[in-house]
Amino acid sequence: MYSFIISMCALVLGYFIYGYFVDRAFGPDPSRVTPAIAKNDGVDFVPMPTWKVFMIQFLNIAGTGPIFGAIMGAKFGPSCYLWIVLGSIFAGGVHDYLTGMLSIRDGGASIPDITGRYLGKWWKRIMLVFSILLLLLVGTVFVYSPALILGKIAAIAPTATVSIMLWVAIIFLYYIVATLLPVDKVIGKFYPVFALSLLFMAAALCVCLFIKWPSIPEFWDGLYNRGPQAGISGQHIFPALFITVACGAISGFHSTQSPIMARCLKNESLGRPVFYGAMITEGLVALIWAAVSSYFFFDGGMAEVGAGSAQAPEVVTSVAKSWLGIVGGILAIMGVVAAPITSGDTAFRSARLILADFLGLEQKSKLNRLYISIPLFIAASLLLWFNIEDENGFNIIWRYFGWANQMLASIVLWVLTSHFMERRPHKYFLIPGIPACFMTTVCITYICVDKIGLNMPDTLIPWIAAVVGGISLVFLFFWSRRMAGIKR
Repeated sequence: MYSFIISMCALVLGYFIYGYFVDRAFGPDPSRVTPAIAKNDGVDFVPMPTWKVFMIQFLNIAGTGPIFGAIMGAKFGPSCYLWIVLGSIFAGGVHDYLTGMLSIRDGGASIPDITGRYLGKWWKRIMLVFSILLLLLVGTVFVYSPALILGKIAAIAPTATVSIMLWVAIIFLYYIVATLLPVDKVIGKFYPVFALSLLFMAAALCVCLFIKWPSIPEFWDGLYNRGPQAGISGQHIFPALFITVACGAISGFHSTQSPIMARCLKNESLGRPVFYGAMITEGLVALIWAAVSSYFFFDGGMAEVGAGSAQAPEVVTSVAKSWLGIVGGILAIMGVVAAPITSGDTAFRSARLILADFLGLEQKSKLNRLYISIPLFIAASLLLWFNIEDENGFNIIWRYFGWANQMLASIVLWVLTSHFMERRPHKYFLIPGIPACFMTTVCITYICVDKIGLNMPDTLIPWIAAVVGGISLVFLFFWSRRMAGIKR
């Protein structure tokens, strides 16, 4: 528990110290008119109160990521805490804050447009395809995971598979409605309530942890992979941990969500509490679930809550009902169910906005919104259909989502590095540059050795990581020298 407490304190300090440093490096201008005011269209560009924008941003980026990812990442032991803390402060917070602020500066631009501004039209097209594919995966994952939980606790059909499929249909119906409506009609009214449910769940579980004070692994007990100890097949901490725990540390999906709220923020000076602050809050949620799962896996928690398996949805439902009682369990599960549903909704909304920007279709027209949205929902339905009958379907989709998610984060970090290199002085390029090198190394190493990629021998991991990491750092160094020379 001491490692858990140290990690929570470090996250909070990270917001006030490093978050302030990043904010000063970017240089927000309170006198600038934001897109929410300049382009107010009553649909996607709508100025909203700061507290509401924060709550929506937090719920949009949270989803199942900081919960399911942290549960699966807890098998690695306390090294999971370190990644959540360092990732949230030095990578995820930087990533989310800068994408949101650059979107504001560029009139509410989506991430492909921001990429095109700094890396050129070819990278813009690559980012367009990559981000749409990722958003489809996100929408699919965030339909599947709440349907699994709802199918478990509120069966509406004779068999589990049929029950899950019916819940999937209900969730998809909601997605269609919420994606097409103006941002302040459903998202602005109900999402802050769901965000409070998610925060209540995390706070209640945190209190339970302090009351129980379980004997869970500490930093000084060793940072090795503890998966086999929990009866789970072991993977190498590098690179598997950094793909498994994404949304609780850094997630490319967030770069598609920050521009949505960038279109609703009334002042640039509010960027740090909204974008950086939401990432730190998500890190705290991930830490709590990682600690809960450590107790579940390593200190008898599985027997206490009566769980039948170590699958993430099973952990969520069993822990919530056992620890928080009937009312608390309902609120907690509502938060866990609402979080992925709302993130799935905004994933499709973001995909609609990205395609609309690319095609030049204004979105005041309901017909234009339908033209773009319907093909997206059909594609996601097909992707889900091919996995829903596979009992391991969630894990399969999650692994593809995890890699694509972190690969997008890597590309976005290089875009943010380019932003600082174009400025004078450009010394701040290391803020996103170092995380860009690290995440590039993680993603390429993972796709080389994992079964979903090249399936190369694990013995090559150190060599692949050393080569890719070295090339990334050398490229960063020479790129910065070249840009400095151009400035002169």
